[in-house]
Amino acid sequence: MTGSPRALMPDYLRLIALFGIVVVNVQFIGFSLVNGFDTPIAQSTAEFVTLWLVDGLALYKSYALFSVMFGVGLGFLMQSAERNRIAFGTLYRNRMIGLGLLGVAHGCLFFPGDILFVYSVMGSILYLLRNWDARRLVKVGAVLVVVQSVASATLVTSQGETPGDIVALEREVMITGSFFAVIWFRTIAFVIMSPFLVFFQGIAALGWFCLGLAAVKSGMIDQAEHRLWARARRWCLGPGLATSLLASWMLHAQGMTSASALILIAAPISTLGYLGVIAAMSRPPGPVMQRVLAAGGSSLSIYLGQSIILSTLFSGYGFGLWEEVSRPVVVLMAVGVTGLLIGALSIWRTAFRLGPFEWLLRRITYAGQEKSSPA
Repeated sequence: MTGSPRALMPDYLRLIALFGIVVVNVQFIGFSLVNGFDTPIAQSTAEFVTLWLVDGLALYKSYALFSVMFGVGLGFLMQSAERNRIAFGTLYRNRMIGLGLLGVAHGCLFFPGDILFVYSVMGSILYLLRNWDARRLVKVGAVLVVVQSVASATLVTSQGETPGDIVALEREVMITGSFFAVIWFRTIAFVIMSPFLVFFQGIAALGWFCLGLAAVKSGMIDQAEHRLWARARRWCLGPGLATSLLASWMLHAQGMTSASALILIAAPISTLGYLGVIAAMSRPPGPVMQRVLAAGGSSLSIYLGQSIILSTLFSGYGFGLWEEVSRPVVVLMAVGVTGLLIGALSIWRTAFRLGPFEWLLRRITYAGQEKSSPA
């Protein structure tokens, strides 16, 4: 065990995933969303290095880490419901409804690339697998992740260019559009993107859900020193990151769009390596880090807060910085916003047990249920 009365690995996992996902998402908030899947052209050496590192170190990996955390959360919720003798089916149904509603609002108002709606859909499927043993969950999860990686790799190598009139419309809306015009554009983008995200990202998400749930059922999530975490560090981290960084360099330096497929295929290997490193980091923290980790526990509030603040900074109805700031600065802004949110929530959590959006999701989850506290 970690020497703590509770598992520490999920706390570190949340914190790292929050920083990873924001440096990826901000590329589609501060710059073109509809044209963002084409290979960005670096305007300077600094921009090239930024794109190389973001795609090599974070793209697809941070999403996978978040997905693992979702499966872990299901395992903990099941344990809590059993301890408190609450009907788990009702509890989980309410949670998926709440997550879906938050996802739709987030996607339409602030960021069409929302993951919460995808999680609510695929999480509903995960419910059917909740009683599987850890070994079966690992087998099915691994197959889903591999199938998704190969299928998505095939897709990215065959996609065409985004029509210029759509790109022009986005530019006009994002630079000069009112708040309601931007919401209209984001809503249309969310409606169009969501089915593709559910299908092309959702399969891998469900696979990582299974692996996260298996980690709880097997007890691995409570054992940071488990040999499988050590093996993941030793055998996955180096090869996964080396391949991903090489592919990212080929993509941005050489313009080889086929390298995107290699980034996708290497991402699961890198993610397993990251999980091994996070396990090694999961030791009892000092007073300051303890508060940071506690704030990171409000990951839903931080994730939504990132989009709310960053979309306001870059949209025309806010500070109008869309495509006006270099990529290195945009990444620093995203990291800074996340740090500020963690600081604000560390203060918030001195007075309140839950973050604001965690409180809202909990109210929906436990609607009509006995008010007992989950782990």
